[in-house]
Amino acid sequence: MRKISLLMLPAFIVFYLVFITNAFCATGETVLSEIQNRYEKTNDFEANFVQEYVSKVMRQPNRGEGKVYFKKKGMMRWDYTVPNQKLISDGHTLWYYQPEEKQVLVSDVSSVLKEKTPLSFLAGEGNLRRDFNILNLNESVSEKEDNYILELTPKDPLATLTKLILTVDKKTYYAVQADVFDGLGNVTRTRFIDIKTNIGRSNSFFHFTIPPGTEVIKM
Repeated sequence: MRKISLLMLPAFIVFYLVFITNAFCATGETVLSEIQNRYEKTNDFEANFVQEYVSKVMRQPNRGEGKVYFKKKGMMRWDYTVPNQKLISDGHTLWYYQPEEKQVLVSDVSSVLKEKTPLSFLAGEGNLRRDFNILNLNESVSEKEDNYILELTPKDPLATLTKLILTVDKKTYYAVQADVFDGLGNVTRTRFIDIKTNIGRSNSFFHFTIPPGTEVIKM
């Protein structure tokens, strides 16, 4: 059986240092609140994505791309074109499908996708203000983009998540990039492109029908 792609790890996980000046803290809290408020008002979210896993051991980053969909109540769908694979959750069951291997791994969402995962707020789960502390806030300005760069640390650190950096569009307060750092210093960077919200995807879109002849492995 092929090993689970390293690019999938953020999907499983893609879900505080006090500064001297009170003004800075207030600014960071304001940005964090705006991000949370925007996603709480968003029923569904979809975008093209480009993903890189940068390991301290591997010289070349592991790259993936495709399209991702999120919907409240823990629904998500990662359709990878590179590599050819899918990760789908209907809020109850999680399917990881590798068509070239003719295998699908099936598990209970509650045992894999926890509320405190880095991108869980995109699917209407989790809470950034509750689960993370503000480490730093910067601004990035270019000819094409005007973003906040928000560094967060989980209140309950995990081996798979020690820091989260969100690049946030100043106009929309949607995350256009998420950098997930693990305990070994490895980084998974997911860039969201052509973001669309409140499209009205049906719940059935987040269900996976196992193709005939596919080996089913229950986790």
